Amino acid sequence: MREGRKNMRVEELRGMKGQRRLKFLRNNPALKQQRRELRRSQTEAEKTFWSHVRNRQFFGIRFIRQYSIGPYIVDFYCPTMKLAVELDGGQHNQHENREYDATRSEYLKAQGIDVMRFWNHDVLIDTDSVLTRLAERVTPPSPS
Repeated sequence: MREGRKNMRVEELRGMKGQRRLKFLRNNPALKQQRRELRRSQTEAEKTFWSHVRNRQFFGIRFIRQYSIGPYIVDFYCPTMKLAVELDGGQHNQHENREYDATRSEYLKAQGIDVMRFWNHDVLIDTDSVLTRLAERVTPPSPS
């Protein structure tokens, strides 16, 4: 697929005060090199998680690594479910990072995207629990 078609474009508009809005909502070409570098330097938790969800092996659902949405790059994105999965290390416990993560999650929610967060430690130590929680989110409830 051509690069222009891969990107979900948002019309460039001028707001009431003349501010420019984002031209690319998804997979902004300006962030391509940064996304590529993040894929090359994955954490162990990201490698572990990716090994379970890549190639549609998790309930046949497609996940993408290091996907940009607006000005942010999410760790994993499932376009079918409009779901971002973030794997957080200890630095996300610091006050300024918690605020950044909250702002980022609000932005994604405004775009109609849910965010699930897991600690790196949990992914590495208790992968099955993480995958179970993810499965509960991506599969419809069974009729009772």
